[in-house]
Amino acid sequence: MSLPEFQLLRPRTIPDAVRMLGQHSPNLQIIAGGTDLIPSMKQRLFAPKYVMDIRGIEQMRGIRAVPGAGVEIGALTTISNIEDSGFLQHNYPVLREAAVTVASPILRNMGTLGGNLCLDTRCLWYNQSQQWRKSCGFCLKKDGDFCHVAPGSESCWAVFSGDTAPALLCLGAEVEIAGPNGYRRVPLAQFYGNDGIAHIRMQRHEMLTRVLLPEASAGWKGSYLKLRVRGSIDYPLVGVAVALKVSKGIVEQVRVAITGVNPAPMLVANAEHALVGRAVSEHYAQVVGELAAQTAKPLTTSMLTPEYRREMVKVFTKRAIMTAARA
Repeated sequence: MSLPEFQLLRPRTIPDAVRMLGQHSPNLQIIAGGTDLIPSMKQRLFAPKYVMDIRGIEQMRGIRAVPGAGVEIGALTTISNIEDSGFLQHNYPVLREAAVTVASPILRNMGTLGGNLCLDTRCLWYNQSQQWRKSCGFCLKKDGDFCHVAPGSESCWAVFSGDTAPALLCLGAEVEIAGPNGYRRVPLAQFYGNDGIAHIRMQRHEMLTRVLLPEASAGWKGSYLKLRVRGSIDYPLVGVAVALKVSKGIVEQVRVAITGVNPAPMLVANAEHALVGRAVSEHYAQVVGELAAQTAKPLTTSMLTPEYRREMVKVFTKRAIMTAARA
């Protein structure tokens, strides 16, 4: 499959990129590593008139500790850089655990943190060639008016499948967004919408520039586990991130987040009620697994059945909690 024709734009600063977004949206797509956008363009899921290559914006790269504030990570920082960072592995281990599971080493060398957070949602009926989708009458997310996995639904159930987002949710991360009116920060939990089409709450003339990790979550134990068909390359069909603050064997704070089973990555509500003030045990880990399964809403968006994936949410949540506690 070949790429559609487009005009390439190459800004060198964030203001230049924002200006180009204002001039050419909605006929523009941003490319960084290209590991998600290029295959989608070949499938004609996107056919933009303009592609804006932001790799030349150096101020959007790097990992920088800010004493008293936490850590700033540029949106163009590669997944490999996060994987290889001893600082992040020591202070924010759940993020490193998630990064190391992303795709393959070659793709991690290209893919960026910002790109992973802004991944398009995925579905068995959407991520296909144009000819395949046309034979099925297209779908609600692209060119059609019918949802194959939830007939009658007015919203799209394509799932978000990024690995780093649930880890960052557990750390209480914020994202910085640049636009024509300057910069704004929002909690990552407010960055996503639970709809497979409008899954990111960012205007077309805006772009994600940095991720900010609070100092308060430094040193928390962490774990990330994912279910996938192959041991590498594949997106998560279930992903679970866990971050624990433990003192003398007792859990003081905990956050659990899931991915791959909803149109947005989601924190598991009430996980702290099951674990805070207690030592981690298989019983309480299983209770949180049940809560995570209640949060998950898997449908037939992949080759595995929704029932199996929901059960695996329980299993992987329990395993991730026990793994984090032993770290």
